[in-house]
Amino acid sequence: MESILFFLIVSLSISPVFGFTLTEFVYPNFTASNLQFIDSTGSFLFSRNGTFKAAIFNPGSEQVNFYLCVIHVESNTIIWSANGDSPVSNSGVMRLTKNGINITEKDGSFKWSTPPAKSAVYAMQLTEAGNLLLLDQFNGTLWESFNHPTDTIVIGQKLPVGMMLSSAMSGDGLSKGHYRLSLTASDAILQWQGLTYWKLSMETKSYTNSNNEVEYMAVNQTGLYLFGQNGSVVVIMVNLLKSTFHFAKLDDSGQFIISSFVGADIKQDFVAPVDGCRVPYVCGGLGICTSDVLSDNPICSCPANFNLRSHNSTSCVPTDSSYSLPVSCNSTNYSSPSNSSSASYIRLGFGMDYFSTDFTMPFRYGVNLSMCQNLCSVDCSCLGIFYANSSGSCYKLEEELGSIMARTSNNNLLGFVKILVGASTTFGDNNNFDQRTVSFPLVATVLLPFTGVFLLMALGFILWRRSRPQQFGKIKSKISRPNSPSSEDLDAFSIPGLPVRFEYKELEAATDNFKIQIGAGGFGAVYKGVLPDKTLVAVKKIINLGIQGQRDFCTEIAIIGSIHHINLVKLKGFCAQERQRLLVYEYMNRGSLDRTLFGNGPVLEWQERVEIALGSARGLAYLHSGCEQKIVHCDVKPENILLHDNFQAKISDFGLSKLLNREQSSLFTTMRGTRGYLAPEWLTSSAISEKTDVYSFGMVLLEIVSGRKNCSKRTQSHSLDDTATGDHSSSSSAQGLVYFPLFALEMHEQGRHLELADPKLEGRVSSGDIEKFVRVALCCVHEEPALRPTMVSVVGMLEGEIPPTEPRMESLNFLRFYGRRFAEASTMEEAGGQIDVMLYPQANTSHTTSRSISNACFSYISSQQISGPR
Repeated sequence: MESILFFLIVSLSISPVFGFTLTEFVYPNFTASNLQFIDSTGSFLFSRNGTFKAAIFNPGSEQVNFYLCVIHVESNTIIWSANGDSPVSNSGVMRLTKNGINITEKDGSFKWSTPPAKSAVYAMQLTEAGNLLLLDQFNGTLWESFNHPTDTIVIGQKLPVGMMLSSAMSGDGLSKGHYRLSLTASDAILQWQGLTYWKLSMETKSYTNSNNEVEYMAVNQTGLYLFGQNGSVVVIMVNLLKSTFHFAKLDDSGQFIISSFVGADIKQDFVAPVDGCRVPYVCGGLGICTSDVLSDNPICSCPANFNLRSHNSTSCVPTDSSYSLPVSCNSTNYSSPSNSSSASYIRLGFGMDYFSTDFTMPFRYGVNLSMCQNLCSVDCSCLGIFYANSSGSCYKLEEELGSIMARTSNNNLLGFVKILVGASTTFGDNNNFDQRTVSFPLVATVLLPFTGVFLLMALGFILWRRSRPQQFGKIKSKISRPNSPSSEDLDAFSIPGLPVRFEYKELEAATDNFKIQIGAGGFGAVYKGVLPDKTLVAVKKIINLGIQGQRDFCTEIAIIGSIHHINLVKLKGFCAQERQRLLVYEYMNRGSLDRTLFGNGPVLEWQERVEIALGSARGLAYLHSGCEQKIVHCDVKPENILLHDNFQAKISDFGLSKLLNREQSSLFTTMRGTRGYLAPEWLTSSAISEKTDVYSFGMVLLEIVSGRKNCSKRTQSHSLDDTATGDHSSSSSAQGLVYFPLFALEMHEQGRHLELADPKLEGRVSSGDIEKFVRVALCCVHEEPALRPTMVSVVGMLEGEIPPTEPRMESLNFLRFYGRRFAEASTMEEAGGQIDVMLYPQANTSHTTSRSISNACFSYISSQQISGPR
């Protein structure tokens, strides 16, 4: 039986420290045995085991504002509050009546109450889970605090879609702040001023298990979960260390924190976003936030030509008092600016970024800086812009200015703050101002006549062009071939999100007529180029696009170009002119992983391999679960993992499979993947999903461990015999071929993990490190896709956040089948013979080929029939 407070005695006073008088109306059937006394801390109701208490409480050091709260006793943590926006003084009054709870000041002024109940309230109850209830005489629940969350949820509480958590304004007060955590049908998001700055699905510690719609969020002893289908399906989860008391709170700092109470201490198990500078207002308005690697605390400063508004303020204002920051016209503080003021812009320093650019689409694409500023100048809600010089993307900063993020890497964004300048202000030689504004009448007087003449000339030219008889032939040609590409197609329509569009001649000049080829693949050759602004780029010539029109091509490019992640190669532009299709990527100065891993250059140390594996896994995890549209890469291999400075790994060619469809070629598996990395489902007509990429990544991970291709010439005598059982699986001579995945499986079974390490490491790696990588890799290459982990889980295992699971041997037996066929191939190569092999008898045999064995691994097996060695 939970503790139940039926009523409280009139004028029971809390201790003088709190000075709060709690008054209750008493029910007619009152008896003295029902009395619950208030203790010296303002508490008046405890749960059955004393885990939680209800109290009139002030969290601040100054005992001024009081709130009705539910508090976890041991940790003294407030998990719910009633009158956060309407605190009462030390003379306030709380009543429990048949209508519910009512809080007023002593003079009777209303502060807060529960909504009208459908029947008379009979009792107040505090459960052992921390839920404050109002009950009727039959113990039916009329109202509960769990259905009205504030900034925290606890074990046993649900946060359904449609409800949200709101941060407190500060640690000393419980009034609502500006940060919100809410649920969508697919994710949990953090927002400030209606703008998203974090998503749960983007966290490396989160795992996306299902595509079902999210119904509610809950926290329990082992983790945070987003559930669907009435709680029967986990959509997204975060594993936590087991604890009897977890609580998830949207902190007043703007971070979402999941904590546990261990012993006498509160431990933070999960903090998001981890980078405090990604919190929108961490340094106030226009404050520059710099991450402090040593202390994890953000460092705040003002931009050049700005200083703090006052000693008590964190917001920055122009140093020159003749300039002022505008107020959004949607703000309650807005007043129309005087006619003597005009808009200008102060440029922020280099390496600046803004939290919303990663979560919102640009306001305009393909515009120059001047036009972007003009768009902001005529919009009274616009307070600043960020402009992407390479793509011409214009981002507006509206309603209220948040903090600016300082970035060490070049993010290609230019930030400008809108200011109001008096008409008498002289700009002089101040280079910080990138726009000179003159009064409208002068502009109108000079420009309008010229504009009118220009428009008349343009209209006349268009009418003349249309009247020419030759034009009929062009129209007829387009009708007869509706999907035929034309250089004019892009001018006839607009697709939001397109990166910079280059002319073919521009890229031809940038690559010196495609002189230096730096790579090649299934989608085409890649050439090194230099843009006019001296930016190095990689230009890929796309081939085999068939009859696909420019509109389809550009629509897909818009999707690919909108995806930004530190471990994904950035698409800087494209060309779609006549039948030419080219993509312009950022240049990766260390080339592809296969050259570094399998080449004759300096050996990759183990830590460098770890960083490459982690970066690649994070990039794939983002494609699978961090994008608005899930993207399956379909061709994960070392050639598509590019390396930049400090061996930073980035996935390339992602999304290109979206440009191809099954009807365009009978060589579907060849177009969508590479032998040696193709998952078995390609060959059995099973569904292709993100788990297909997981398989390919597992194969790449094995190559990172061994430093050689999974199918390679034997450099020294390795016996693959199972000494324990005598089962000879795939031994061969010193000149034979080795199928490394089978070798890795057998060495894992025998616990001989160090034999799998790249010999070039010369012992500079531990057996435990190798074992972790091999475990993860073998789990990734399970034959059944459902048994493979998600890429988010792979990231967690590689980071050490979750222990690698033990591979399921029954789902790895197909590797033994590959290995036996591979041993036969090796033997026949030595004999100079030919074979005809089919690894999957149930697969379609219409494309079976029989080829003589060459030095290339498995060149005799068609790509339609093999997902093993290449």
